[in-house]
Amino acid sequence: MVKNNEFVKFDNVDKSYDGKVLVVKGLKLDIAEGEFVTMLGPSGSGKTTCLMMLAGFETPTNGEIYLDGNAISNIPPHKRGIGMVFQNYALFPHMTVYENLAFPLRVRKIPKDEVDKKIDKALSMVALQGFETRMPMQLSGGQQQRVAVARSLVFDPQVVLMDEPLGALDKNLRESMQYEIKHIHESIGVTVVYVTHDQTEALTMSSRIAVFNDGKVQQLSSPDELYERPVNSFVAEFIGENNTFEGTVSDIAGDSCKVKLTNGIEILANPIFVKTKGEKTIVSLRPERALINPKDKMDNNHKGKIEEVIYHGDHTRVRINLLGNDQFILKIPNSTSNLDIKLGNDINVGWNSKDSRALDPK
Repeated sequence: MVKNNEFVKFDNVDKSYDGKVLVVKGLKLDIAEGEFVTMLGPSGSGKTTCLMMLAGFETPTNGEIYLDGNAISNIPPHKRGIGMVFQNYALFPHMTVYENLAFPLRVRKIPKDEVDKKIDKALSMVALQGFETRMPMQLSGGQQQRVAVARSLVFDPQVVLMDEPLGALDKNLRESMQYEIKHIHESIGVTVVYVTHDQTEALTMSSRIAVFNDGKVQQLSSPDELYERPVNSFVAEFIGENNTFEGTVSDIAGDSCKVKLTNGIEILANPIFVKTKGEKTIVSLRPERALINPKDKMDNNHKGKIEEVIYHGDHTRVRINLLGNDQFILKIPNSTSNLDIKLGNDINVGWNSKDSRALDPK
């Protein structure tokens, strides 16, 4: 079967609640059939509004949303064939697990014998067979969320929407549920559109991630592309931890440029969004790409002073003062030995120019 690469399509969609301020601006976004796409961004960035428009709870101010080639902006939510999972589970407290899962099937007038088969299949997906007669209050938070996931899948929807579904769970359970949802998606291949503000969650689960800010998608990429090759300083700052230096391009040639920092020192970087000398830029460098006292020659080597050392179990987080930036972070794997990382020590720090990216300062 040939997959539709425009299975979900936002075609130049705007959304305003007051007729003046646009909370979503000219959104163009295509989601392929079977993809797991996460809308990621800070509060107020427009990601949840986009999900609500796709679900049918909000209407675009301009533009159109398509599902499998059909315009859906004027179709009511219950006729869109879309499953939904909310942060607060939204289970009916007076209904058993079986009755909660049966509800969307009975609304669609599915025959009784088929209802039983679909409920059994959905509960097996989330490993809750035998829980049919339990009430929601008799379940843990994680079990309730798995019932909510099962209910969203039980009627074989075209798309499943998930709005911060793991936000109410504790850290360990949240991480476990991330893998469960990812594995369910991989096993049944349903299209998932997921909203979160949690970068780790997005990186763990997604086929692609759409990073939202100020009502626009700043970058739409696979998790590794997004982390390793952010297109601007907002994405670099929002996805994972990041060290930055502000400066001006003093020379540029091919895949390398010199950036003069505000203190006059020059560093080498990869010119991603700079083209000419004199341009302002922000140089982005991931903490794990810089090394303390590197054995091999690196094209950026500078002296710094250790300001803070924090043990994290699998790694040590070291904050140093480097090139005028007293918030420069290094992450040192705790398998690394013989490193003199004591508070107050002077150290050499090195990194390769290909790992530091000269980005658009916006």
